[in-house]
Amino acid sequence: MTQGIIYGVGLGPGSQDLMSVRADRLIRGASHVAYFRKKGRTGHARGIVEGMLAPEVTELAMEYPVTTEIPFDDPRYNELLANFYERSVALLIELAEAGRDVVVLCEGDPFFYGSFMHLYTRLLDRVPVSVVPGITGMSAAWTATGQPITWGDDILTVVMATLPEATLAERIAETDALVVMKIGRNLDKLRRALAHAGREDDAWLIEYAAMRQERVQPFKDAGESVPYFSIVLIHGHGRRP
Repeated sequence: MTQGIIYGVGLGPGSQDLMSVRADRLIRGASHVAYFRKKGRTGHARGIVEGMLAPEVTELAMEYPVTTEIPFDDPRYNELLANFYERSVALLIELAEAGRDVVVLCEGDPFFYGSFMHLYTRLLDRVPVSVVPGITGMSAAWTATGQPITWGDDILTVVMATLPEATLAERIAETDALVVMKIGRNLDKLRRALAHAGREDDAWLIEYAAMRQERVQPFKDAGESVPYFSIVLIHGHGRRP
């Protein structure tokens, strides 16, 4: 029996009309669709494809055992997630060996800070795997501001707000253009790091980029909290003709 293929399909930033033609075709034609979600939730990836799935599709919800309940540097965090990924991979391999193709839904791009990467490295050399790239959330975010993110020789730095405050401030100060992801509970730390680098007035906050609830505002106008789908940007102002 020919093995099935596991497809890691990038959904883009959250709007169906920003998916690639290949992603659209695979999703609509899939007999098995897998996606990550938090327990008790629909899952953002699943929400994006609402109305696209075939009526007879088999859905495989992969529920995280932990998200923000314990710190990511707690040894239990890696242990719980590693076991979760191993179980998910075992299910995908079982389906592939039975000749089933499975589309794994991936928010943004599968190879850009996504959970699919942890499946991909475990699936390689065991079953066929194919990855379909997608538009990243940060691309949608800087497009939402109506300004180019980089010019000429600008250096773009992408950082996680989960980094230590001193490291954040250093990276912010030394780059031309900036993208900050994974803000959430790190908002106050990020605010201090931007101020320390002297760049708080240059920063923009984009919430739900390319989604119905999209909102763009100067970072200095941000409230005491931001939603999960938030990105902070600083635009570059480099060489131009």
